[in-house]
Amino acid sequence: MASSLVKIDIHLIFHVKTTGVNMQKEDLPQIFQYLGGTIKGLNGIPFEIGGVEDHVHILTSLPKSISLVDFVREIKASSSKWIKQLNVRYKLFAWQDGYGAFSVSPSLMDKTIEYIRKQEEHHRKRSFQEEYKLFLEAYGIKYDDRYVFSD
Repeated sequence: MASSLVKIDIHLIFHVKTTGVNMQKEDLPQIFQYLGGTIKGLNGIPFEIGGVEDHVHILTSLPKSISLVDFVREIKASSSKWIKQLNVRYKLFAWQDGYGAFSVSPSLMDKTIEYIRKQEEHHRKRSFQEEYKLFLEAYGIKYDDRYVFSD
């Protein structure tokens, strides 16, 4: 083929380090905007970004010019540095090392966007750990409870 054509949509989930400090609810819109700008700077498309004080969900395209691991590493490193400068209360802010990345078919894009938009509502009923385990189980990913949530 003369050119590489790629369409990979990913639902990313990552959590604040438990030994760090959570994001403040009033700062979330600004943080989500920054995450979106970072994704655009990496040639990705941020379809939806949301979450709550201790974790984020991002529905994005994966750029064809960067691996998933490098893409997520850059998003997390850039945003962590920026969040620390946002306010002195974020001096100890950090993301956990790991992340979840789940493929999303075109037919489920709208449903995934709606799910991300309703994070606050979801977490009135279900903890992050319960939510994340449901993703792992739905995608058939084996995990060890001793390590999946540790920093």
